[in-house]
Amino acid sequence: MVSFSNLDYIIIFLFFSIVVSLGFIPKFKKNNADSYLLSNRNVGLFLFVLTNVATWYGGILGVGEFTFYYGILSWVTQGLPYYIFAILFAILFAGKIRKASLFTIPDKLEEVYGRKVGLLSSLLVFILVSPAPYLLMIASLLNLIFGISILLSLFIGVLVSSIYLFRGGYKANIFTDAFQFFVMFIGFIAIVYVAATSLGGFEFLQTNLPEAHLTVSGGASPVFMVVWFLIALWTFADPGFHQRCYSAKSESVAKYGIIISVFFWILFDFLTTTTGLYARAILPNMENAVLSFPLLAESILDSGVKGLFYAALFATILSTLNSFLFLSATTFGRDFIFRLKMEVNNNNLIKYTRIGIVVSALISILLAYQFSSVVEIWYSIGSVIIPGIVLLVISAYGERYRISNKYALIESLLAIFSSLLWLLLRPSFADNLILSEIEPMLVGMLVAVVVHVVGISKINFKKN
Repeated sequence: MVSFSNLDYIIIFLFFSIVVSLGFIPKFKKNNADSYLLSNRNVGLFLFVLTNVATWYGGILGVGEFTFYYGILSWVTQGLPYYIFAILFAILFAGKIRKASLFTIPDKLEEVYGRKVGLLSSLLVFILVSPAPYLLMIASLLNLIFGISILLSLFIGVLVSSIYLFRGGYKANIFTDAFQFFVMFIGFIAIVYVAATSLGGFEFLQTNLPEAHLTVSGGASPVFMVVWFLIALWTFADPGFHQRCYSAKSESVAKYGIIISVFFWILFDFLTTTTGLYARAILPNMENAVLSFPLLAESILDSGVKGLFYAALFATILSTLNSFLFLSATTFGRDFIFRLKMEVNNNNLIKYTRIGIVVSALISILLAYQFSSVVEIWYSIGSVIIPGIVLLVISAYGERYRISNKYALIESLLAIFSSLLWLLLRPSFADNLILSEIEPMLVGMLVAVVVHVVGISKINFKKN
């Protein structure tokens, strides 16, 4: 447990009270799926940017863990590639996605590649948007502050992130995220300011950090860096991006909302990476690097400011947890139940989505209870799932790059299988310098690219 003053506890409870209260304000039109799932597809630029920025940073404790071990490589792998792919997404896809006026990624993939690919992609998206990593972080913080068990903390985390979603749907998600945007920035600005003024600036970090921590590679292998860049391809298949584009008021809001978000991400990445470097500098022997941010706050922040920073941590995580929980529920309701029942009328989507909230919450509790590392969850999910879907999503919005339904299904299955197989087999080659360096995602992406190229050539051959 950390040492909290009464003022710190008041700030934390006030934060959660405001979040839940804001979540209960919005209402949706009865029996209107567009209203419940996408806020009537009428989200303006201001709210689009706030929720887009806030939702992107749920893995804040994972960022602390990554920075503790690798230094500024955290920014190189967890920031830079995402800026590049986000801008490309905005320019190439955001407007097209908004114009399509669908609900989910599997909607588009079924439209282009058929029912089988649509159902398979539903499963992949459901795994990709698992709230488990973010639930684990919320539970870790609750355990640290209040000393309650991880299991109980997981249930509390689910409750505070889902209770208002039942009533208000996506609009409740937006309202709470908008508030949490401001809390997360204020809290991290505060801790960086205190660290810099009380400990020292760049010279302090140079003196107290391992030399590799201030290098681009952070001491990691080039292959390791390449894999994290490839994992950033997640951006193109990110259901959250697609959801926000579908909900945008116009194509220009979707496009420029993402571009503007990148500038806020750059600022917030500077704040979080700097915070992680200070944590490594003054707490080099920390046993659990996932808690590097909270333990830094315990070391340098006074009463009140500490409570504000913890509120910022909760805001950063909770804004993504509730968004991913709603995305996961939407996938379950729209892409599993609705699609399997082959319904045409969207009226039942609200009921199915609410069922999905419960199902997704329970699955996330089980998953989060099994893992101890946030980075491990990201790495495992990204390495196996992304190769099976990313090229299909990109090609769905570019007709010249499309393949047949048959090849699309083969590509997805083979890419996932090869990534998973190598993930399981790789430890057996620990003594082989070459094979041990080959990452599972590289195998999966290679298979996906080969099948996709063959699929395109087959179509071109038939045309000729």
